[in-house]
Amino acid sequence: MTSSTEPGSTQTTDLAELKTQIRKQAHENRRNQENKDEISETIVAKFMSMPEFERAGTVLFYVDVRAEVRTRHAFPAALATGKKIIVPWCNEDGELELFHMESVDELSEGMYRILEPKAELRHLPEKVVQPEGIDLIMVPGVGFDERGGRTGHGKGYYDKLLEHARPDCPLVALAFDCQMFPEIPMQSHDIFMDKVITESAIHDGIGRKDELA
Repeated sequence: MTSSTEPGSTQTTDLAELKTQIRKQAHENRRNQENKDEISETIVAKFMSMPEFERAGTVLFYVDVRAEVRTRHAFPAALATGKKIIVPWCNEDGELELFHMESVDELSEGMYRILEPKAELRHLPEKVVQPEGIDLIMVPGVGFDERGGRTGHGKGYYDKLLEHARPDCPLVALAFDCQMFPEIPMQSHDIFMDKVITESAIHDGIGRKDELA
């Protein structure tokens, strides 16, 4: 799915409509993706083989929901590396908070069967992590392009989180090939990924180079 509109001439409403169309197609593609578990293992293995992962001391893993690339199978191996593994959870205000996970037993199914930190552990001082303390962020999403363009569900959960990530912290998205599009419409406030990993390729994105200049 591509936009026939020249860059800079698309109105906000047109961009929103195009993103909605892409999300709809991406959701359908992802739901129809076969062998999700097997392909997810390949994608996450690529993530954990990256030099960026090797260098990082603190890594944020997202916890897969619905038809996303599966990640939870990799938690034991990630913890075994000795790195500080962080997972997000959504508070009552619809904002993501970060939790230092030291064991998969610290997670349980919450609302909508989403795996998240147990309520009694979430606010312990030693478990609370700030975005600035993370060295590598694994990012979920609905649709992507090879430039690192990304669209999520439209709620902005991860956008708010990524705004507070250090400029030198790589943002690496995981996706099935079927979630890749020729171009995701991006606005000035949107954040490009540094890499997008699929089962067939690792795409080098634009990232936040301006912030590092």
